[in-house]
Amino acid sequence: MIFALLLFVVLIVFIVLIVFGAKRTVTHLTEEERGDMVKQVYQYAVAFITLIMVIGGGVFAFMSIADYVSPSMYVESFEDYKNMRDYKSEDGTVQKELSETEWRAQYDAMVEQQIENGKQSALNSLIKSLGWIIIPLPIFILFQRRLHGRRKENR
Repeated sequence: MIFALLLFVVLIVFIVLIVFGAKRTVTHLTEEERGDMVKQVYQYAVAFITLIMVIGGGVFAFMSIADYVSPSMYVESFEDYKNMRDYKSEDGTVQKELSETEWRAQYDAMVEQQIENGKQSALNSLIKSLGWIIIPLPIFILFQRRLHGRRKENR
């Protein structure tokens, strides 16, 4: 959310600067030169936005890999687990008494399941983050080549 807001603000500032800078020089340009300038501004804007998307996707992918390697999550203590899951009837008497090893086995299984869920969530997030890299990257490369080709023509 913060990343999207920051991207939006940077884009607005970028567009405002381009418009004010272009207004000063547009009055002295021919119609063809104005069209070329609009194309060039568009190509720079697309290249900039796709570059920001690729960088953001890389950051999110790195965070997902970190979550997979070292999942950080809250796991309740064994005592809390045991106290919350006492098998009691409505009148407050214990229905089934579990041994300490049975409690420990259930607790360990629950912790393992939570860790696996965290890793699966991190993999899912990694795949989504790779989409933020793979989709805009070819567009960025295409527009970067166009801009580079245009710079060579102008020399």
